[in-house]
Amino acid sequence: MGESGWKTISSEKHFANKNMQVVTESVCTPARSTPRSWTIVHRKPAVVIAPMTRDGKFILIRQERIAIRAAIWEMPAGQIDEASPNENAIQNVAVRELREETGYELAKDGEIIELGDYFSSPGFTDERGYFFLMRTVEPASDGHAHEESESILDCMEFSASEIGRMIAQNEIRDANTLSVCARLIARGFLSFAQVASP
Repeated sequence: MGESGWKTISSEKHFANKNMQVVTESVCTPARSTPRSWTIVHRKPAVVIAPMTRDGKFILIRQERIAIRAAIWEMPAGQIDEASPNENAIQNVAVRELREETGYELAKDGEIIELGDYFSSPGFTDERGYFFLMRTVEPASDGHAHEESESILDCMEFSASEIGRMIAQNEIRDANTLSVCARLIARGFLSFAQVASP
């Protein structure tokens, strides 16, 4: 059964591309010795960055998302291409994505603070996101370098109270941003105490 008690009995691949695989697996779990069949989307891990300016504002991007047919405000994020990245490789992707998506970079006196990880939707995918607070960030001299596959429409600085209002009024709706904001609050880096009631 293996040390953890999880055992894959069979795996059938339905679809695969460079970013994901869709498989149906038959699995025995620590609580169930009878195999269960489950369709899973295996996705590359990702980074989610909370960039903070010297005056305590956060950088958000407004990006078109084809799957939901909408443009939404979100924290910058990006996939990690390495299959088994180490801590240094993950941080390097975070630094790269910050620059590409926002045109900001870590200041010389800035720091990268790891905020842990999370699973975006564990009911159907094993996608894991790694959270980072980057403070202090400042505009890069040569701006951003968006990839062709991205459709970033805007990039702006928002105060904590503005972000709190946007969450309360359903303007921020993606799991990455909501989750990293929760982690920032729990770690004491962000407070919505001054958000006015709707």
